[in-house]
Amino acid sequence: MSISTRPDPVRRFTKATRNVLPALMVLVLLVLAWQVYVDVSGIRPQVLPSPARVLSQGWDNRSVIAGHAASTLQVTVIGFTVSLALAWLLAIVVDFSPWLARALVPLFVVSQTLPIIAIAPLMIIWFGFGLLPKILVIALATFFPMTIGLVEGFAAADREAGALLRSMGGSRWQEFRYVRLPSAIPRFFTALRIGITYAVVGAVFSEYVGATSGLGIYMSTQKNSFRTDLVLAAVLVTAAISITLYLLTFAVERVVAPWALQRRPPA
Repeated sequence: MSISTRPDPVRRFTKATRNVLPALMVLVLLVLAWQVYVDVSGIRPQVLPSPARVLSQGWDNRSVIAGHAASTLQVTVIGFTVSLALAWLLAIVVDFSPWLARALVPLFVVSQTLPIIAIAPLMIIWFGFGLLPKILVIALATFFPMTIGLVEGFAAADREAGALLRSMGGSRWQEFRYVRLPSAIPRFFTALRIGITYAVVGAVFSEYVGATSGLGIYMSTQKNSFRTDLVLAAVLVTAAISITLYLLTFAVERVVAPWALQRRPPA
């Protein structure tokens, strides 16, 4: 009779709590220190509102903030989907062609040296205030880590397994499908988590530069009205979106590649 090594729900919950608790404790201490400083110093709320004020004003304006958050989330999902498709396409093309790998990978690196703060206004000038420039900004900010993660994952495949498959008459595509692709999945999900956080930042920044709705334009408007409390409330919502999307990548990985999670060393 074999003993299952799969952790039971209580053990998984205990492990998750142990991993999250230190960060939560530090966050609570920082918020308390912030609140105490505002109460003791008497600093104006236009300069630094208290956490309590940020939460209360954010709640009072929740319907407006939620509308802008929905717009930002929509742009983020669309832009990141385009970036994801582009990353897979480029990585597969590079993997099948060593010449293209030598030609394109340096260009991928160069693309990350372009400052988004300078590129985003140009996108608005060239493509207007619609959805396209926002998608392009998000794609430029996020495709690199996912593409490089896939390229390096394909390259890290077991050479002996690939040679064995070819010796048995397997095609290059079969080697890619059965050997190189599974090898790349763990690195891809690591890069995916980096990319999804960049996507939210890219979406907010593109809205800051030019948009009619979204958390970026909302923060810009409230900043001009000296409503620092609402700016921070929008920042809090932006962080919540980023964290939620980040955690969703683990759920997707558990469904798509549960074996990749099992390879990780225990915390």
